[in-house]
Amino acid sequence: MTISILAYDEKSGRYGGAATTGSLCVGGWVLRGDAESGMSASQGSLPSTMWGTDTLTLMKAGTGAQAAVDQVTGADSGRGQRQLATLDTQGGVGHFTGADSIAVAGARHADRVIVTGNLLSSEAVLDAALDGYLGAQGLLDLRLMAALDAAFAAGGDSRGLLSAALLIVGRDMAPRTLRVDYSPTPLDDLRALHTRATSGDYADWSVLVPTLAEPERAVPYGAKTDQPV
Repeated sequence: MTISILAYDEKSGRYGGAATTGSLCVGGWVLRGDAESGMSASQGSLPSTMWGTDTLTLMKAGTGAQAAVDQVTGADSGRGQRQLATLDTQGGVGHFTGADSIAVAGARHADRVIVTGNLLSSEAVLDAALDGYLGAQGLLDLRLMAALDAAFAAGGDSRGLLSAALLIVGRDMAPRTLRVDYSPTPLDDLRALHTRATSGDYADWSVLVPTLAEPERAVPYGAKTDQPV
């Protein structure tokens, strides 16, 4: 199974994605995003990383999420083996699931959030992921990880999980790219990595670097800041 979720948090103005699978390196394969384009999740039995980057290019130029999906997938004769989700900078979503996707495969979406998956144990996994996100509290990061936990609890993948990833982007922050590329407990390890990345010296340093909003930022290390992490 690969299950992914993309979401826009209106309160913080940040975009995020999370994914997990029974294979290796899900973050490198699936998740793409930046604060000027939106987010994409490209997956499937024969995923195209080009789909992910091509849709970001279109969305950065002003193409809506579903129109970007239609344009990219329609030009690919191998689209039957692939799946794609997008989230544009207005919070709009788009998706495509190829006709030859390994069952169970599909998508669920709500306001400013979309879940896609394939090789799932049942349709309930999609519903659980969406409900897990919508029912969670706190920062966008935590709600996305709650969605993955809920999907796994609902049956996930009979092969088990081997990798997980989280990507958060925003104009006020450097990209937060967290990847567990191989582990028998990737969701636990992703949470542990997230805790390390958002606390202590690393978190103190990470809010001092340049961002899209402040591209020439050079706050001395050790200076106090009220930037959220």
